[in-house]
Amino acid sequence: MVLLVLFALATSSHTVSAQTLPPVPVPPENPITPEKAVLGKILFWDEQLSSDDTVACGTCHLPENSGTDPRVAIHPGLDALFGNADDVFGTQGVVRRNSSGVAIVDPIFGTSPQVTGRSAPSAFQSLFAPNIFWDGRAGDIFVDPLSPTTVLIPNGGALESQAILPILSSVEMAKDGRTWAEVTAKLAGIVPLAIATDLPGDIVSALAANPIYPDLFNAAFGTPTITPSRIAFAIATYERTLVADQTPFDQFVAGDLAALSPAQQTGLNFFTVSPCSICHPAPLFTGDRFKNIGLRDPAEDLGREGATGASGDRAEFKVPSLRGAGLKTRFMHTGQITSVNDAVLFYDPAQFHFPTNLDVAIPIAVPALILPDLVDFIENGLTDPRLAARAPPFDRPTLTSELGAPESVPTLAPLWLCGLAVGLTALGLHFR
Repeated sequence: MVLLVLFALATSSHTVSAQTLPPVPVPPENPITPEKAVLGKILFWDEQLSSDDTVACGTCHLPENSGTDPRVAIHPGLDALFGNADDVFGTQGVVRRNSSGVAIVDPIFGTSPQVTGRSAPSAFQSLFAPNIFWDGRAGDIFVDPLSPTTVLIPNGGALESQAILPILSSVEMAKDGRTWAEVTAKLAGIVPLAIATDLPGDIVSALAANPIYPDLFNAAFGTPTITPSRIAFAIATYERTLVADQTPFDQFVAGDLAALSPAQQTGLNFFTVSPCSICHPAPLFTGDRFKNIGLRDPAEDLGREGATGASGDRAEFKVPSLRGAGLKTRFMHTGQITSVNDAVLFYDPAQFHFPTNLDVAIPIAVPALILPDLVDFIENGLTDPRLAARAPPFDRPTLTSELGAPESVPTLAPLWLCGLAVGLTALGLHFR
């Protein structure tokens, strides 16, 4: 390790000089246009897209948190019991409602908002990925939600595949049994972002020209028809404009050698020659692969196996990008690690929770003298300052849920109306 450190410190910074961020891949079936991007931005931040007007896509993917959710929300894990080792720091969704939209008692969360069984992954780290979500279940083949045999994007459509799933999720944004017909009919009859405030300038201009959703869809697609595939196309287009490529690291590799402090350069040099770079290679700082790092008992969450059905994928989860890590408050799919420092220390061999449950053990014993520099590089050298500042393209409205206004007390249907079968099946985890 001493030799490794000496080599790292001596490594010239030119080793990363060519590692600039590539352009975001755009499927030819869904080219980026300003009209489509602003429609996607409006949809992404509209809480009215949920069944009960409480959750927008952006609720769980705030730019100032690097596209993740800073709220503390706990899922009790596989055993459905709060307060023990298998609890997960997930993300808060909606109060459970039946197909009529009436609030009902959930067997786990009661009358409180439900919580997902995994932490919210960063929306900004999915722009280059062929598979999205922790288990990769949103693949690059995008099919028409209304016609599963119709392929709309044969390659590169992971963002579109991801965009539509939360909208019908009865934990994240939907009442039980929500249909696309209900979603599109609702959008056709509401004022976009009617319950949001502090609208960014591009949204204000778009709504001045096209004040209702049919007009916005007409501007983006040529007809006013609202369809789930068009919703997905618009949201994915907006997401492809959210490129956090103005980090000190990006400036450094572009030739500004003062963009990274001496300490951050030391951290970068160590990172480059350490096992860190195997799973988090520059410039994306992820290889978009799936790994089992021994974080938890695989029985708690099958991970990638749940999406592929392959036993070899058991307990594997997507390796996230380190870009923007300094703004996150939760790390790993369980959200149980709360700082970059602790995330780095997790890879010390002594920290593996389940040492027999690993793809490949990659111990990273960071010398105490190097640790602060490595953490500084990851936290600050890889963070685009526009995120925390909510500067374009990361500007956004203020959501009603952020204002602290008291929510209306739900009118509860009798529990027996839920049906015992529904109550039992609800004990299963819902994942991101």
